[in-house]
Amino acid sequence: MKRIGIDVGGTNTDAVLIDGETVLSAIKFPTTSDVMKGVVDAIRHVTASQPAHAAPVDAVMIGTTHFTNAVVERARLERVAAIRIAMPAGASLPPMVDWPDDLRESVEPMSFMVEGGHEYDGRPLVPLDRDAVREAAMKIRDAGIQSVGITALFSPLTTECEVEAAEIVRQVMPDARITLSHTLGRIGLLERENVTLLNAALQGLGQRTVGAFGQALKESGVHAPFYLTQNDGTVVLAEVAAANPVYSFASGPTNSMRGAAFLTGLKEAMVVDVGGTTSDIGCLVGGFPREANNVVEVGGVRTLFRMPDLLPMALGGGTIIDLDRGTIGPRSVGYRITSEALVFGGSTLTTTDVAVAAGLVEIGDRDRVKHLDASTVSTLLKRIEKMVEDSVDRMKTSAEGVQLIAVGGGSFLIPEKLAGVREVLRVEHAGVANALGAAMAQVSGEVDQVFSGLSRDAAIAEAEKLARERAIEAGAQPGTITTLDTEDIPIAYLPGDARRVRARVVGDIAFSEKRKVA
Repeated sequence: MKRIGIDVGGTNTDAVLIDGETVLSAIKFPTTSDVMKGVVDAIRHVTASQPAHAAPVDAVMIGTTHFTNAVVERARLERVAAIRIAMPAGASLPPMVDWPDDLRESVEPMSFMVEGGHEYDGRPLVPLDRDAVREAAMKIRDAGIQSVGITALFSPLTTECEVEAAEIVRQVMPDARITLSHTLGRIGLLERENVTLLNAALQGLGQRTVGAFGQALKESGVHAPFYLTQNDGTVVLAEVAAANPVYSFASGPTNSMRGAAFLTGLKEAMVVDVGGTTSDIGCLVGGFPREANNVVEVGGVRTLFRMPDLLPMALGGGTIIDLDRGTIGPRSVGYRITSEALVFGGSTLTTTDVAVAAGLVEIGDRDRVKHLDASTVSTLLKRIEKMVEDSVDRMKTSAEGVQLIAVGGGSFLIPEKLAGVREVLRVEHAGVANALGAAMAQVSGEVDQVFSGLSRDAAIAEAEKLARERAIEAGAQPGTITTLDTEDIPIAYLPGDARRVRARVVGDIAFSEKRKVA
């Protein structure tokens, strides 16, 4: 299968064209203010070398920072309405209580708290107040709000309150975009509600972004289905991703980790992805990024859902160095590196300038950094080495030396030898590992919920069945789906041999002629 993989980062837009596991062409462009133009240019470049009679592209995989940036920048977010089904137990802390003030103001929330929900053992707390839900829906409609997030108490245990409330809202607002918390989050009302409302605020942007990417592909002459990459290193059909944009928050670093696994053949290793602005360090487990098991903050909002376990580091190719203060970062020139770094004729000292002065990489004009004192360069490189060593040590789970795969456009900043690292691996195409990871990605399905009244084996089998169904819905080919991992935790305080089961499956992309449209 011939695929194009694209990763749109804050500094660079990377693209590759592969046939099977063979890289046919690759390109790295500075990201411009017109992101879609950069995507079009990248696609045209990687396909330009193909002969006219070459087989057409079968699929396009795109990783984007659009959704993360929208939350961080407090821009392009929809106004949202929150319906919390948890009264009278859940009245003390209103929806979005722990959101940063500026982010809360940017979504201008309407909040409604109604009676309903369930106890921790699956019993109804109180009956769902259907009239209150209907009244809330009418007020939401009259306010002109289209995005609604519905969260019910212990909905991962039983979904009936959220599903019924959604039906009521749909009767009043047929065109509403509705996010149900049990489809995204885990047990933990506030964190699950937070990710639900973030998703609701981003769904409009998700639809516009997917539409713009589709138009960019048409302009490039590519007529193939396209997918967006997700937090777990897999892809999902673009129209499915538009409904769940939060699943693409950390897709850039995970793409790089999957690309590192593909380039090295390693399934267990540590990966450092050095971009233009920051670096991310993560661990490969079974060839996929290790998932975070704790609360993850996104734009200052506490969430608890499927996210990779990553440690960000303020070190990139464009990181600014202040010689007077002796500091490295955290500010960066970002995509302006080609005009502001010393080696490119600018006036700002960056880590790239130090690397060029030390002979680690040949970029720009080396004569422009020959005035840097050798001892200063050595001191700065030692400081960078210590930054990387400290971050690696924080991500390790044992005292043993690890293999560290260095990828990304700024991977030349990673020293050859590091304390606690058995081997630093550098591979061909490491600079576009993120685009390769996107191009090679599979489709996943995940279930994380509580089952009761079933034996352990039956509960695991049911979870795997549901995960497979979700993978097929996301675009996986049924015959290729395999189970990536399962785990179950007995819950002693629930009746009926209850247990929380998490299952994750992956499969190859389902390709058919009817899907081969732009």
